[in-house]
Amino acid sequence: MCGILAIIGKGKDEQLVRRLSKRMSHRGPDESDIHITEKGHILSHERLSIIDLHSGKQPIQGCTTAWMVHNGEIYNHQELRDTVLKQHTFRSKSDSEVIVHLYEEFGYDFLHMLDGDFAFVVVDGDDFIAGRDPIGVKPLYYGLDERGRVYFASEMKPIADQCKTLATFPPGHYYTPQTGFVKYYKPEYEDPKKADKPLDMALLRESLTVAVRKRLMSDVPIGVLLSGGLDSSLTSSIAARLLKETGKELHSFSIGLDSGAPDAVAARKVADFLGTKHHEIHFTIEQGIEILDKLIWHLETYDVTSVRASTPMYFLSKAITEQGVKVVLSGEGADEIFGGYLYFRNAPSTEEFQKETIERVQKLFTADLLRADKSTMAHGLEARVPFLDKQFLDVAMTVEAEQKQPKTYDGVEKHILRKAFDTPGEPYLPAEVLWRQKEQFSDGVGYNWIDTLIDYCSSQVTDEQMEAAHERFPYNTPATKEAYFYRDIFHKHYPQLSAAQTVRKWIPKWQENQDPSGRANAAHVKADTEIAKSDITV
Repeated sequence: MCGILAIIGKGKDEQLVRRLSKRMSHRGPDESDIHITEKGHILSHERLSIIDLHSGKQPIQGCTTAWMVHNGEIYNHQELRDTVLKQHTFRSKSDSEVIVHLYEEFGYDFLHMLDGDFAFVVVDGDDFIAGRDPIGVKPLYYGLDERGRVYFASEMKPIADQCKTLATFPPGHYYTPQTGFVKYYKPEYEDPKKADKPLDMALLRESLTVAVRKRLMSDVPIGVLLSGGLDSSLTSSIAARLLKETGKELHSFSIGLDSGAPDAVAARKVADFLGTKHHEIHFTIEQGIEILDKLIWHLETYDVTSVRASTPMYFLSKAITEQGVKVVLSGEGADEIFGGYLYFRNAPSTEEFQKETIERVQKLFTADLLRADKSTMAHGLEARVPFLDKQFLDVAMTVEAEQKQPKTYDGVEKHILRKAFDTPGEPYLPAEVLWRQKEQFSDGVGYNWIDTLIDYCSSQVTDEQMEAAHERFPYNTPATKEAYFYRDIFHKHYPQLSAAQTVRKWIPKWQENQDPSGRANAAHVKADTEIAKSDITV
């Protein structure tokens, strides 16, 4: 939706702050504004207009002295206006404005009331509160400068060279000077022993449908990212059904190296089946390599998986905004919730399987969500993720863990999700897509992408550089030439140690090959052979 920057403390030059904020103008190409409070604190906002296009400008003032900036969407804003905030006078129809009024009404104790994806800062005199959504769908960083001023920003770019230290703001928390960090999101499912609810297919299907319906809230055109995998295909199918009720057309978008890429073929089948207006985008390996420097600047990470997968998403996002679409639904989160990655097949026990799903959901903000946000917002496109809806998580994460394990269903990953939408009378998807094996996005665009990328990076890094890698990068030392190449680019843009420390790299558990590609798992090769024989695996 936008980019926010807040500086708590006096003395920063307004023109400098405007320039700092403009470093993330890609997040909000529609509007830009700044407010300096009576106490000298500064709030800045780069706006992508999605709700209340005409009067939703930020920073927003509450009823009295409080001001706020917000990035994200509050899906229950109308319900809040009609109930707990019905005595308040609003200045706009923006979903964001409810945040400052909730602060005025309830003080710090209101974040659990918000249903949405958000990062915000509210300033009232010398008091302030900053908060981030439960899973970290929206990014937020914080830092301190030499004079003790506190910074908050949607990306590192505006603050990395201003702060002596910076870090990622933890999801599911708020921060105030009186309380420090407070964890407000404490779901039942964080206890692995709570994964004991009987499987209810109808409830699973209905709760995901509700999550998609919320995320169709928009005053601008909405599309879907359709990779052809199960997760994006399901969200596309649900969205198509819901929009059909209103007579609106749904645009779907896919990307691949060529028309024969695994994801492109499957996406075409789904689009034809759903009747969407489909757009198939292609990119070349040479184009992907050419934009790596700019991409890593946007992503603010050197994680191998994130860079690999973000390259096609970057090109796809550019093509989508050129079509005039500002919002897309995406399928992030399903693999973490349901143990969909192929390495989950190797979990040594049901308890370990469930613990890993919890940990993967909790760490989504370091990888898939970071990629989904920054590779889309690089072009002013907002990605919404229905699978990470709070209510859906409460349902899906507490299902009996054994029901989610692939071994329970002869190795079929995400079986219960597939089965919940296996409705032959009114099918959501073609059977060969509903039961298609997982392809990680970076693989599914075309296998040559990863293979050539690894070769290219290896050609750019010498053996001598690798031998001295621990001296140049003592923290999180890169273990491969590909990782070194990305780290080198990242270091050029973000040389601060605290910037490097914001990055977490993902290594799959329970398998010998530590490459994050799904093809590194032996199950991928075996299943490829099986699918080639039968076309459908049930």
